[in-house]
Amino acid sequence: FDLNSVPMLLLYTGKLYVHGLPSIENLVRSAEHTPEVISTRVTGTIPDWITGNFLRNGPGKFEYGNQTFNHWFDGMALLHQFKIAKGRVTYRSRFLSSDCYQANNENNRIMVSEFGTVALPDPCKNFFHRFLSRFELPKATDNASVSFVTYKGDYYVSTETTFMHKVDPETLETTGKVDWSKFIAVNGATAHPHNDPDGTTYNMGNSYTPKGAFYNIIRVPPTKSSPEETLEGATVVCSIPSTDKTKPSYYHSFAMSKNYVVFIEQPIKINLLKVVTGKLTGKGISDSVYWEPKLDTIFHLIDKKTGKLSLVKYHTKAMSTFHQINAFEENGFLLMDMCVSDDGQAINNYMVQNLRKSGEALDEVYNTMCRVFPRRFVLPLNVGTDTPCGTDLNKETDSTATAIKISNNKVFCTHEDLHGEDLHFYGGLEFPQINYAKYNTRPYRYFYGCGFRHLVGDTLIKMDIHSKQMKVWERPGLYPSEPVFVPSPDATEEDDGVVMAVVITPNKVNTLTSSCLASFRMPSRSLT
Repeated sequence: FDLNSVPMLLLYTGKLYVHGLPSIENLVRSAEHTPEVISTRVTGTIPDWITGNFLRNGPGKFEYGNQTFNHWFDGMALLHQFKIAKGRVTYRSRFLSSDCYQANNENNRIMVSEFGTVALPDPCKNFFHRFLSRFELPKATDNASVSFVTYKGDYYVSTETTFMHKVDPETLETTGKVDWSKFIAVNGATAHPHNDPDGTTYNMGNSYTPKGAFYNIIRVPPTKSSPEETLEGATVVCSIPSTDKTKPSYYHSFAMSKNYVVFIEQPIKINLLKVVTGKLTGKGISDSVYWEPKLDTIFHLIDKKTGKLSLVKYHTKAMSTFHQINAFEENGFLLMDMCVSDDGQAINNYMVQNLRKSGEALDEVYNTMCRVFPRRFVLPLNVGTDTPCGTDLNKETDSTATAIKISNNKVFCTHEDLHGEDLHFYGGLEFPQINYAKYNTRPYRYFYGCGFRHLVGDTLIKMDIHSKQMKVWERPGLYPSEPVFVPSPDATEEDDGVVMAVVITPNKVNTLTSSCLASFRMPSRSLT
């Protein structure tokens, strides 16, 4: 093949290789916030029943003075609101008024270390104070730039430290700061909690103790007894000791079925010694995260009612997962679907310098990254001492995934692909979403995500896991974010509703943000 004559190649190995990727440098360009409402132009028709605020969160400012953040995750949180009512849409945005945002603005330099960026000592201090400051423990950032979450009916923006901020969904104003560690003994919590139908919320957080690192399952009650309450009543349901006491696994989220929480201990490791000495060495947390492919991935099951950790450990080969799709129980098995990669180094590929590359340098970053695909694992729940070894225990589901007991309290699992070969052409799939309100922890058929023929999502995909067929929405130069499914009020089918996504247009002059409303009514219909 002549690489100069084709924009893309799909090699026989099934991996997508590209040539001539367009620049996405403007995706990591600092933006101004627009706290006052802006009217928008609507193309097409928005159903009248869609009423409310579509809230998004992400990095929006990447430099202060002559200092630049190193990682995409480091940019200051910029909150977005698309207010939808009567077929019309207005837009506003506002920077999160976090402590680190205010300190950075006041000093016009980076004052608090982020995931990939170490804050330098104050140049105004004398040499002795600058020297001593390098031996201080890193201060956790409160730059909550990952997601919007709800606890007890209130809206928060969250990251992976102990800090969240309560936000008014109507004005996007920051109304309070909440510290998880004031309520339970954790050193952080994920930005992707799960909700039971009654509003009870589950999350996970690490704790670092003299006995080693622990992974904690957290439960937050659904209601509050007074308006000013935040996380009162939060409890640790279960603490899971890290397999390696000083090098726990990194995790971004977890899976949950009706009766179980599933923690996925993957071989993306965090070197705690490097974290605590990062200020001395000038290395960010990202430099402490590394991939250990010789280790298994372990699934830990926790009973939500009793808090009991299953003695049975479910192993699979080394893999990484950032987002799970769904999990449910059926015929004595727990079926768990997730987006999976066979490599765990992707997190460090999203340095700002990589995202700002162009030409062959940009192609090289993409072509060396491992792709992410949806997979299913089937975990047998009734494994005992009399369960035979060496035979596939998955005989009651339609899945081709296997689960073989290999020793006492140890089951080795292989996965089933939830996709066809055509997904390879779209670079795999990430940021999965389902009809969460009605099908989370239940058997389901459809999920939605972004295809990745670039470092960021460049298509919206609807996947049918029964037929393993998919439908794709794509437009040249448009980059959609994580889709959100909103069911129709009178829906009788799982996929009766709309998918909403923010679509970025980085290469259009004066047009950085637009929105997309896609209809996924029935499997036979194309996207509109």
